[in-house]
Amino acid sequence: MQLDQVKAVISGGASGLGHAVATHLIQHGARVCLLDVNAERGAQAAQALGPLAQFLRTDVGSEEEVTAHLARAAEAMGGLNAAVSCAGILGAGRVLGKDGPMPLTTFARTIGVNLIGSFNLTKAAANLMQHNAAGEDGERGAIVLTASIAAYEGQIGQAAYAASKGGVVGMTLPMAREFARIGVRVMTIAPGVFHTPMVDGMPPQVYDSLCAQVPYPPRLGQPQEFAETVAFILGNRYLNGSVIRLDGAIRLQPK
Repeated sequence: MQLDQVKAVISGGASGLGHAVATHLIQHGARVCLLDVNAERGAQAAQALGPLAQFLRTDVGSEEEVTAHLARAAEAMGGLNAAVSCAGILGAGRVLGKDGPMPLTTFARTIGVNLIGSFNLTKAAANLMQHNAAGEDGERGAIVLTASIAAYEGQIGQAAYAASKGGVVGMTLPMAREFARIGVRVMTIAPGVFHTPMVDGMPPQVYDSLCAQVPYPPRLGQPQEFAETVAFILGNRYLNGSVIRLDGAIRLQPK
């Protein structure tokens, strides 16, 4: 699809990678609806992005909220043909920490946001997209999920996070195969270490050490590079059912 024809919902769209995607798409004429749990930040982001953006305060872990808000977004934008899932939490912690075993609530919350949230967005979006008029190759929409290289090389302290992102990777192909009959593609990006607000407070020596771990280019990924990858996926109909590692060839060490 052409970017100026995109009508997209973006979870986690008020900051970080999601906001970079929203900015890039709007710059190319798309309409977007930001979904985020932070109401103040989301409203400010949508206002700054201009008339092609709107915001709906949404908990992606809630099936009811996601379903209702995607329907509202589609009505406001005059349709829905793209969904980008960027909402996520780190859920860091050892399974057997110094204060005892990890509480199940910690593990469950990470799964609830990262994996169940991605599932909720995908099924609600596909349900709406299946009613779109078919375009070239019969395409009716595209869904882009966000995993992580931790899905493949989870570090100590990332059991919950790696499990949640591994689940996103695991459901990409089955959903792409299922949605082939309705002309909806499903792709996933597994980013490496990116420069987001979470790294801004790092001491310089820690930041430099992190950059040095990336083979080439030896730096953190830029949100714009993630956004450009999303745009490439939306525009290339032969990308379907796969995971793209966007990581500068880094492979995470055990800790």
